[in-house]
Amino acid sequence: MSIWSRIADAISALASGQGLSEVFDRLRTPPERSVAFTIAVIALGAKMAKADGRVTRDEVTAFREVFYIPKAEEPNAARVFDLARQDVAGFDAYARRIRAMFGNGHDALTDLIEGLFYVAVADGEYHPREDDFLHEVARIFGIGEREFRAIRTRFVPDADPDPWAVLGLGPGSTLEDARTAWRRLVRESHPDRMIARGLPEEAVRIAEKRLIAINRAWEEISEGRAA
Repeated sequence: MSIWSRIADAISALASGQGLSEVFDRLRTPPERSVAFTIAVIALGAKMAKADGRVTRDEVTAFREVFYIPKAEEPNAARVFDLARQDVAGFDAYARRIRAMFGNGHDALTDLIEGLFYVAVADGEYHPREDDFLHEVARIFGIGEREFRAIRTRFVPDADPDPWAVLGLGPGSTLEDARTAWRRLVRESHPDRMIARGLPEEAVRIAEKRLIAINRAWEEISEGRAA
């Protein structure tokens, strides 16, 4: 059964009167957790689209870049988006439910934030309300300020990224600190590890942009081109 078929089953539960929180409770373990991850990105993405007051074609296209959506399954994806956008529950309630489902400190929560950043900047802009939204979701997920800034540096195209910040390092870090951080981040971005922590295969491409930024940052630091 494809992930979108399992999502369709979850949507049937929603249509029968269950809320997204109840659906998430049923999706705590693999392989259903990958269904929950996909629904979470779409649901929180729908809430984020409301944050800046618009849903652009670029943002919708970004979902297709993060997740391969077969033509026949597009109505199911659109239905999840619309249900989340219309749900009276606030995004913070969604975020807390998602954190409880994956557990404190789970790497999939960072993957989720990256997927949302991917969507947020798809239209070439990063709205202050989107920043507020993502900052609060990251706080609920237990993602610290330094890690949040490192993720934002990799995605927001308003300035040349500080390679040290891309690796999540602060002032006073050494070359060896950078090497260690680079190796850890590359290891965590391996597709097998991402699938093991609950990401659907369709979403592993989230790591591609991360790896490009991580490798570029290490290259600049190791070659002495970073300040």
